Amino acid sequence: MDFNAEYRRWLTAADPDLAEQLRQIENDPAAIEDAFYRDLAFGTGGLRGVIGAGTNRMNVHTVAKASQGLANYVNAAFPEGKRKIAVSYDSRIKSDVFSREAAAVFAMNGIEVFIYPQLMPTPCLSYAVRALDCAAGIMVTASHNPAKYNGYKVYGPDGCQITTEAAAVILGEIEKLDVFADVKRGDFDALMAEGRIRWIGEDVYTAFTEEVKKQSLLAPGEEIDRDVAIVYTPLNGTGLKPVLRALTESGFTNVTVVKEQEQPDGNFPTCPYPNPEIREAMALGMDYARRCNADLLLATDPDCDRCGIAVKDEHGEYVLLTGNETGMLLLDYVCARRIANGTMPKDPVAVKTIVTIDMAERIAAKYGVQVINVLTGFKFIGEQIGFLEKKGQENRYIFGFEESYGYLSGTYVRDKDAVDAAFLICEMFAWYRTRGISLKQRLDQLYAEFGFCLNTLYSFEFDGSAGFRKMQDLMASFRAGTERIGGLAVEQALDYSLGLDGLPKSDVLKYRLAGNCSVVVRPSGTEPKLKTYISVSAPTREEAAATEKVIAEDLKRRMK
Repeated sequence: MDFNAEYRRWLTAADPDLAEQLRQIENDPAAIEDAFYRDLAFGTGGLRGVIGAGTNRMNVHTVAKASQGLANYVNAAFPEGKRKIAVSYDSRIKSDVFSREAAAVFAMNGIEVFIYPQLMPTPCLSYAVRALDCAAGIMVTASHNPAKYNGYKVYGPDGCQITTEAAAVILGEIEKLDVFADVKRGDFDALMAEGRIRWIGEDVYTAFTEEVKKQSLLAPGEEIDRDVAIVYTPLNGTGLKPVLRALTESGFTNVTVVKEQEQPDGNFPTCPYPNPEIREAMALGMDYARRCNADLLLATDPDCDRCGIAVKDEHGEYVLLTGNETGMLLLDYVCARRIANGTMPKDPVAVKTIVTIDMAERIAAKYGVQVINVLTGFKFIGEQIGFLEKKGQENRYIFGFEESYGYLSGTYVRDKDAVDAAFLICEMFAWYRTRGISLKQRLDQLYAEFGFCLNTLYSFEFDGSAGFRKMQDLMASFRAGTERIGGLAVEQALDYSLGLDGLPKSDVLKYRLAGNCSVVVRPSGTEPKLKTYISVSAPTREEAAATEKVIAEDLKRRMK
């Protein structure tokens, strides 16, 4: 792309507010290059990027162009009665604007459009796609990214994020389009008045809530202490109403909400990185928990598909649990309660990603549960549910999780669901509490039974066009081969770009190291980052930490 020529074209053709932004950088060649050196990448994760003017930015034109490509795909691939798209959006800056822009493009292309009348979580979008028998759905969100980002997740008719194959076809349609000449834009309000765009009804949201509550694993008449003190923060996102509704309707009414993070706010003023994986995002919630002497802290990210927690340890101090630790606790709870209640299906299946803790397999084996490992991304977990469904074996699925704080215990949606996770965590906490056991104690029991396993994640950021090239060079360097990492011999190198184990081809490398350790390296699908996942097994926490430190330092050196 001649980015200077494209810059000049946008100056005259773009919406006035974007053209004004572009005029402000006319004497900054580096800023112009960064805004126009490529089109915003579209893949299985949809779009994601910095909000602003340019082809490499999230704005009404790039959103409209992607929507036109999706509309062309739907009109070509689906029969007339199935040409329907559901739309939802989160609290991020311009999420409402982008969702209305996309909805108008779909309607102008003759597609029936259903949109939530207020911001709603990602799992509510996944649910609506299936409930309304849509060909596709979009969720306008950048999930847990900082405030300067927004994005656009695309869902297929199964309620999963689109497959690699579908993404390639949609990308092909997008690449045919001129961002200004070939996009059918329209007026949202006029299209709504004409009935070409319709609100998603309250009945769909209520049905979703009922499905969440059905995930309870209590036996009929079984009593638990529902008066546990809970602090909850939606991190200024979409979780407030659906999480509180699911909890209060299930009897968990002793809930204090973090006031500063209660209402939707795309600036995220008290949590610049609104991700429950990050300690800083949980800090204010931890303060509330101490002041309220709460039993449990819950946090959900802006589009409410990730859930993080903190619990008290034996000294009464609050400790944050990792996504792996919460996932192991939930997996163990689901398995144990289903067996106790007589609801464990024949040949049960749990699904996790290849970067998620290996100890989950040992827990599952104890209960006779098969574990299926899939590529990183919850869409691959949802895809496995779909495979079971096609064989009439949907009920075999009992739980799925990934290390990045994503969980799902039912099949009513096909993406991670923090409403379900919050509900199930509270029930699990109360169930153990009623029996005098804390979640920290139960976690320690699992480590004592199955051995200690430490999993950590390090992300290395590479911004701009130079950073993009650097990431490509680093992946090529890793792929060229390495004999040792952190002093441990590489026993096996797995390159998933070749399509291993029947999985789709993906730019992921996994190194199995001596001593039952491993390292995974992959570019983020949504951010300018290389992500490295370290897994260490050891007799004790201290030995695991020491080994992990050496591996991490080696990886940091390589990234420089």
